[in-house]
Formats: sequence, C-alpha cells, structure tokens
Amino acid sequence: MKRICVFCGSSFGARPAYRQAAQRLGELLAENGVGLVFGGGCVGLMGAVADAALAKGGEVIGVIPESLVRREIGHRGVTKLHVVETMHQRKALMADLSDAFIALPGGYGTLEEICEAVTWSQLGIQQKPCGLLNIERYWDGLLTFLDHAVDEEFVRKENGQLVLVATTPERMLERLLAWTPPPHIEKWLGPAKR
Repeated sequence: MKRICVFCGSSFGARPAYRQAAQRLGELLAENGVGLVFGGGCVGLMGAVADAALAKGGEVIGVIPESLVRREIGHRGVTKLHVVETMHQRKALMADLSDAFIALPGGYGTLEEICEAVTWSQLGIQQKPCGLLNIERYWDGLLTFLDHAVDEEFVRKENGQLVLVATTPERMLERLLAWTPPPHIEKWLGPAKR
C-alpha cells in the first residue's frame, strides 16, 4: 500500500480527540512509509493530518479545487499540491492516487467523499479498502444507518462489510494493511427481489 486518502473536516470539531487522532494518523502513515493523499487545505483536521505526516518526513499530496484554495487555504508545504477545477476532478484524482480511504470526523463533504468511495467498491469500480475512524463514537449514527440499510435490503448483507471500522489510528492502519479484496458481490438483488 503506497498511499492512503484521508477525508476529514476543514475545522477541528468540538473535541480535542479529533485533532489528536488526525495528528497520530499522519504520524503513523509517515512512520510506515505510506503516503498521505488529502483535500489540500492547511486548516482544521486536514491541516493537522498533513502537518503531522510532513513533520515525520512523509509524502503528502493535496488535491484542492481552485474555488477552495482561498477558503480552505491551500497547503503550500506539501510534497505536491494539485489544484483542479471541480470537486468531481478532486475526488477522481484523490481516488486515482490512493490505495485505500479513511474518513476521520468531518461534515457533509467528508460523508459524501467516503460514501462515494464505498459505492465505487460496491459497484466493482475499484477494489480498495474504506474505513471509518470512529473517534469518540463520531460515526455511530452512520453505522446504525448502514445496519438499517442492510436490514431493509437496500444494501446486500455482504456489501455491508465493505466499511472497516476502528476507534484508533493504529487499529485503522492495521485493518487497512491486512485487508484483502472480497469476491465481488453484485449490488443488485436477484430478479425475485426486484
């Protein structure tokens, strides 16, 4: 695994544990020789994970749309900063550059980004592990929803296992590094269930 994409908030959130987890994740990636791909900003959790990886000598690649360079304050200290035109280009390039995905706490953008990555895995567009770093139980509501989607047969039970969950950066990295692609499970139910 050469690089992991980290989706996260452009703010620090309400709890110091979120920032601490972002910093520790950045350190761990660098210590393990795994490059970081992230949203390119120098603020909030984005800046914390990038700065921590850089401080340990890690490779850090940011991808940011031109429209957000000023708002998210594009990080100029990274190994490489790609400035793209659209959010769609941002997500596509981040996916192309990465071998796995982790979502730290964040808002709408973080949720949308990790959900798209999981959807691509569900559809067989990619075979890359996706994880939720559930710091301070931040993602519990989403995990409850995902179980509900499986129970209500909008997500196949086998595809419900596409999201890896851990409560520490160390365990998250272990799970991603140990992951092997599951056999592709068709998203769609059989004709009798349609």
